[in-house]
Amino acid sequence: MNLAVRDIRHNFGRFALTTVGVGMLLMIVMGMGGIYRGIIEDATLLADRIGAELFVQHNTRGPFAEVSRVPSNLVYRALAVPGVVTAREFVYHTIQRERGGKPIRIAVVGLSWPTDKGESLPFVAGRPLAQSHFEMIADRSLGLQLGESINLGKENYTVVGVTEDMIGTSGDGLAFFTIQDALDIQFDVPGEAVRLEREARRVRGVQSDYGRKQPSLTDLAFAPPSEIPALGPRQIAAVMVNIQPGTSQRSVAAIIDGWSDVSVYTAQEQRDLLLKGPVEKVRRQIGLFRVLLTIIAAIIMALILYTLTLDKLHDIALLKLIGAPNSKILGLILQEALLLGVVGFGIAYVVGMKIFPYFPRRVILTDGDIAQLGVAVVIISVLSSVLGIWKAMRVEPNEALSG
Repeated sequence: MNLAVRDIRHNFGRFALTTVGVGMLLMIVMGMGGIYRGIIEDATLLADRIGAELFVQHNTRGPFAEVSRVPSNLVYRALAVPGVVTAREFVYHTIQRERGGKPIRIAVVGLSWPTDKGESLPFVAGRPLAQSHFEMIADRSLGLQLGESINLGKENYTVVGVTEDMIGTSGDGLAFFTIQDALDIQFDVPGEAVRLEREARRVRGVQSDYGRKQPSLTDLAFAPPSEIPALGPRQIAAVMVNIQPGTSQRSVAAIIDGWSDVSVYTAQEQRDLLLKGPVEKVRRQIGLFRVLLTIIAAIIMALILYTLTLDKLHDIALLKLIGAPNSKILGLILQEALLLGVVGFGIAYVVGMKIFPYFPRRVILTDGDIAQLGVAVVIISVLSSVLGIWKAMRVEPNEALSG
């Protein structure tokens, strides 16, 4: 019978508890890797799936990494550039409200209605937007049900579609509205604030030369901003541009980049801005924790195997006394180490797949990541057995006679 298997059967309870402990530790290592990949996926998801080749925005790192504000008529300027086939308005911001007495954070995305109704979104229930106001598409992570109505600003919006795994850069679920509804939510102010602003406009008009010469102009002070010629429409975050097939993306970007009031980024450049901006420190910190946990797992496994070897010193000495070769003893410790690592990895995988879906942030595990961790576990198991092997090789055969 294999010596490693026989020793495990003899001390099955201790080996089982040790393996479970190692499995839980490896599960944390696996989870950290999944969280690391989930952060990257969440941060770049919208930029990847929005379907834009170029983003025209304010001279900032927006619209995802920071605030960006551009006039809505920028759409028509972009459409006039040779090679541009479509240009769509884009709005993105985050809000926090209460639902059922609990806070709910929503990453609001404005779709360029009626060009974009959300048909390309990954629906699990419901439909795209069918009217220009008061409808929304919500991600499942927000907990909103199909047909549910939620108050945002001064209006109620009905959930007509539910998506899956549509997460914003901060880990909040995405909700999709028409561009006008998204702006209404973003620039919503209390009624008293509107009244005070209108009164302030009237006072400024009365005190100006124009107001004294044409008193009727002060009546405009109480009109909505969109009806006052001096006040422009509300600004959007960016304009998403798609290019005709066969047209050089670089040439189109060069033309737009020549405009002094905006900057232009490709989809890949937006992705890089996100990874090197808002999520950079979090990504590095999670990666560092993953490395540290892997090292800690190796140290703990080495100590466990060393302790198990100490418990078998008398047996090892007896084996040497009866003429067992060193390779037999080496195989005993190495096989136990590999069994400990492999079984622990299996426990980590099975338990992790059950509990990772309940984590607040997405845990994304790819086959490549799991295979990489599996190889790392085998290497750790082999390296961890070195300390036990070193101790076993130093045992003298006559020690069996002293015990």
